[in-house]
Amino acid sequence: MSCMETFQAYALRSLGYGERLLPRSDFTLCDQFVLIGSGLLWNIYFGVLAVISGFVFANALAGAKASNNRWLRGPANGFIFVFRGSPLFIQFFFAYFLFLTLKSTSPIFDALSSAWLGALIVLFLNTSAYSAEIFYGALRSIPKGDIEAADAYGLAGWARFRRVMWPTMMRLAWPAYTNEAIFLFHATTLVFFSGFPAWRQQGDALYYASYFADKTFNPFVPYPILAMYFILLTLVIILTFGAINTRLNRHLPQERRKKIRYRPQVIR
Repeated sequence: MSCMETFQAYALRSLGYGERLLPRSDFTLCDQFVLIGSGLLWNIYFGVLAVISGFVFANALAGAKASNNRWLRGPANGFIFVFRGSPLFIQFFFAYFLFLTLKSTSPIFDALSSAWLGALIVLFLNTSAYSAEIFYGALRSIPKGDIEAADAYGLAGWARFRRVMWPTMMRLAWPAYTNEAIFLFHATTLVFFSGFPAWRQQGDALYYASYFADKTFNPFVPYPILAMYFILLTLVIILTFGAINTRLNRHLPQERRKKIRYRPQVIR
């Protein structure tokens, strides 16, 4: 099978299109590049949707945590503590068995036991907790002069938050939030190793890399390919978030604009 034929057969295999059976022998570099790249589509799916939905919820959590109302502050603190205090792998594990229990009670919960929804919910909740703590810290770091200036212009309540506090919070939080987004995309590799099954061997990039490593007894080909794909994905994230960061800081002098710096989190 030529490389073009391999691409046509396996490029979208992780989504259920193309050749149903995986190659069993005579693995080529093209097989590994195409199938691992196909699995990366799942990582992108999980990462993009979790980042977008988690961003919205994290803003709400940060606002609730900063609120003077203890009925808002207490649940927000508890949620953030639970999801930041427990490993993501364990969250996947317990969520899957919780969703299986719900599935046994009613067919309306069937989708929760599938990775495309169940794992996405776990990633959404996890990144919301971490992002909320980042946004909360930025919210507390807003210079008092900015708030006093807003008061002087007659801004109060929602108008003050929307036009002064929220943009400043985003500007302060964005470099740290960029690192959280990068880590989230890396964390998507845990989905199919933590309970959620790969239906018809339609897994993510790490799933296929592990398949080739097991079949060839040589991890030094598929895993570097996997690393290369994630390095490229990380570069795309840095460029995208960097452009947003430039937009957020466009009103500041050049010397005061914060640069995006990737700081890997060894322990989370």
